[in-house]
Amino acid sequence: MILTGLALGAALGAVMQRGRFCVTGMLRDIFLQRSWRGFTALLIVISVHAVGLAALTSAGIIAPEYDDLAPVAVVVGGVLFGLGIVLAGGCASGTWYRSAEGLVGSWIALGTYALSAAAMKSGALRGLNDALHAPTLPLRSLPQTLGVSPWWFALGLGGLTAVLARRYLAAEKPVATLHRQPWRRPLHLYAAAVIVGLLGVLAWPLSAATGRNDGLGITTPSSNVLRYLVTGDAERVDWGVMLVLGLFLGAFAAAKATGEFRVRVPDATTACRAVLGGLAMGVGASLAGGCTVGNGMVQTSLFTYQGWLALLFIALGVGLGTRLWLRPAAPSLVGQEPGEPVQLGEPVARARGEEPLVAPVASAVSALPSVGGLISLGGADSARREQQGGGVATLAPGRYRLDTFGAVCPFPLIEAKEAMKRIAPGEELVIDFDCTQATDSLPRWAAEDGHEVVEFSERGEAGWSITVRKGA
Repeated sequence: MILTGLALGAALGAVMQRGRFCVTGMLRDIFLQRSWRGFTALLIVISVHAVGLAALTSAGIIAPEYDDLAPVAVVVGGVLFGLGIVLAGGCASGTWYRSAEGLVGSWIALGTYALSAAAMKSGALRGLNDALHAPTLPLRSLPQTLGVSPWWFALGLGGLTAVLARRYLAAEKPVATLHRQPWRRPLHLYAAAVIVGLLGVLAWPLSAATGRNDGLGITTPSSNVLRYLVTGDAERVDWGVMLVLGLFLGAFAAAKATGEFRVRVPDATTACRAVLGGLAMGVGASLAGGCTVGNGMVQTSLFTYQGWLALLFIALGVGLGTRLWLRPAAPSLVGQEPGEPVQLGEPVARARGEEPLVAPVASAVSALPSVGGLISLGGADSARREQQGGGVATLAPGRYRLDTFGAVCPFPLIEAKEAMKRIAPGEELVIDFDCTQATDSLPRWAAEDGHEVVEFSERGEAGWSITVRKGA
């Protein structure tokens, strides 16, 4: 029966990979782009999940169990997990499926995530875990506290989510897409969210049939994979372990079939971030009682205090991480007046009686300082890409090239935005990238900001190029 976990996990991994389904990005976009579009997708998952679990519970098919709220552990763990997923570039499920796309940085984050989770649950850090979980409050779920049916919450949240989804769908602008066969095209984010929610509902009875009274989960299964590899304890191989292994296999099959798999080795800075991010993820998820799946999708759909409190503080951790590490500085160039827009195109330079810069944006980007000592759009990373033919270079008058190969989400978008600020309307920026998520974020940004996508094409396995003409 545990093989049903492998099958469901494979379906989940394929859907997440094809839908670019990343809860980290959904939360990060609230702070980075002031957009709630992605978070609405998470609400769709929770709403579908909530209705399904209310139906299964009412029918007596499942009997979810609730723990008292451990507020200190949930708050501290939520913030740590939020910071960790910003550093790692993806949440727990996102790290699994990005590993299947060939991102070695995600492999590193996944390993340290499993290691720190195992240490918290049964190893050297178990004492810390137990100590922070000791203070509890007799608060389990909102329906239980109010003495009402969970249907009121499920239908209420579903109605609100439907209004939000309809609003964002109505406001969507046409987005440039790759010329591919229909089966190779990405899923719409909201379609992927509905399927993830349905798979989450199905997970409960399938898991319960094996004696595991739970639904989707990533943290404990990830730690169990490591514990099995180290100890050989076959009892660790349960439905949840099959789920995460299936998630990897399904995502790998989807990425390989659509030409989106390629082994990509990170630079030293990205690798260090992956180590730190994975460690924070494992500690944080263990304290909070789950990750963005266990808490952000499952416990929230049961309307437990733990689930919603954890999601809140995970979001705050993401916001803090975004503020510390993902905001590029606004550089000033020599001869630029304070507050004066940086215009680097040849027409503008000629109009000002100046010589156009040979590699304008590369100079601007390389002037950016390291933020927080961890993430930088300039410095050594920028210089390295420039030496390897990367950075930003002038291809022709009014046409520039930005090389973001090797940069993980959201850096292709951040660097593209910074570069676009420094060219004149009507000029073109050619962006080369190999971040799968950017196949959606870059053309969507262009459409929303009023720029024109002149060309969008593939460059071999898991590589793309998009040419954007700046709007007025």
